[in-house]
Amino acid sequence: MIDGGSLPVAITMRTPGHDFELAAGFLFTEGIVPSKVDIQRMEYCVGPVAEQQYNSIGVHLRTGVEFDAARLQRHFYTSSSCGVCGKASLDALRVQVPWSLPLGTPQLSPGVIAQLPDRLRAAQGVFDRTGGLHASGLFTAEGELLSVREDVGRHNALDKLVGEQLLAGALPLHNHVLVLSGRASFELVQKAAMGGIPVMVAVGAPSSLAADVAEELGITLVGFARGERFNVYTHPGRVAGL
Repeated sequence: MIDGGSLPVAITMRTPGHDFELAAGFLFTEGIVPSKVDIQRMEYCVGPVAEQQYNSIGVHLRTGVEFDAARLQRHFYTSSSCGVCGKASLDALRVQVPWSLPLGTPQLSPGVIAQLPDRLRAAQGVFDRTGGLHASGLFTAEGELLSVREDVGRHNALDKLVGEQLLAGALPLHNHVLVLSGRASFELVQKAAMGGIPVMVAVGAPSSLAADVAEELGITLVGFARGERFNVYTHPGRVAGL
């Protein structure tokens, strides 16, 4: 809910935990809230159904910040599997990225890229207990893990990660690498760009639209990162030796 309104901005199935990060990250990566300072406060909505007390979040915007209700056609319903559904047109898929990504940086060695999926997997504590969660990890160009977020929805996991960095005032993340435990969709590419992340490494396959969007936005997209092998689909200049 935005500012106590009765219409939900988004409904999603999520893994509980880091809920305010999820809300803030979603609103930011979808272009609804342009910055951290525009969020005055967040709170759990209290209702008559006890088991739903911590399943709904209200976001109060800073005075003077306008909420564009027309954008609801893009993201009114989100799914843990495919992300944002029911978009009115391909034009509605686009978000306005607030900054340009630096060209040619950061530089990553192939050896570091090959190690990133295993380092992410080693940090997936909830996955170890359930076997059913996606993860998004934030790394330095040298392969140091800075943060990881897990969720049943891969889009939620990334929103939690970006939301964490947004609330910490750390955006843009121009010198960092995003590692995904699964496939790379165009929405994940857009969310990475909103966070200012220039390199995305996915364990699984990227969609053709993800590659197109990554090329357009200046993101180095790496897919099928397994063992010592990986594919570089866009902007290979950030990978040493290519």
